[in-house]
Amino acid sequence: MKNTSVELIDLGQMSYAKCWEYQQKLLDSIVENKIKNRQNPQQQTKNYFLWVEHPHVYTIGRRGEMTNLLLQEEQLKSKNISFYHTNRGGDITYHGPGQIVGYPILDLENFFTDIHLYLRKMEQSIMDTLKSYGIQSKRSEGETGVWVEKKESSKIAAIGIRTSRWVTMHGFALNVNTDLSYFNHIIPCGILGKGVTSLKQELGKTMNILEVKHKLEENFRRHFGFQWISEAVNS
Repeated sequence: MKNTSVELIDLGQMSYAKCWEYQQKLLDSIVENKIKNRQNPQQQTKNYFLWVEHPHVYTIGRRGEMTNLLLQEEQLKSKNISFYHTNRGGDITYHGPGQIVGYPILDLENFFTDIHLYLRKMEQSIMDTLKSYGIQSKRSEGETGVWVEKKESSKIAAIGIRTSRWVTMHGFALNVNTDLSYFNHIIPCGILGKGVTSLKQELGKTMNILEVKHKLEENFRRHFGFQWISEAVNS
């Protein structure tokens, strides 16, 4: 029996390491239940969706290149920026204040078992949110994420995930009121010749983070068929 209910949890601001540990704990609990439930296919598995804002941090995926980090260890310390090798896909990216980070911890067997479709639906949910603000965005062939349509493509949302037994973790980061200068110290996602942008930069004003989250929630619900079972409040 498929369970399309998704528990929505807003963690507020949390360190990358602590949030990664929390994600892993949720994923492990779902995987453990899936293994136990082989004898009882009627037992449902849970789904979660985490909102979080991280303090300044650079993370690099499994196949990322360290040459895409342009700072030395001492420089990271002096700027109070953390750095982590992570088990998600993708290369290097930045997380920090003013950015919306979403981590769906989903049993895809409750929805569909297609990683490509999962990524495309995530991109489309973000693109539709941007469209509601009058921002035209697009995909870039061979490069997961969302890009703003203008003369020189600029990335506005990065995506990197991991799955285990069809259970997802990690997710996306949407630049809203983000200080984009932090991207100057990396080659974002390992892609040369393209920039980064944010809602604030595109619209010329500081955005209401909670409003953007609510729009994202509606678009994820529409594209994935989620049934939200809790409100997005700080915990």
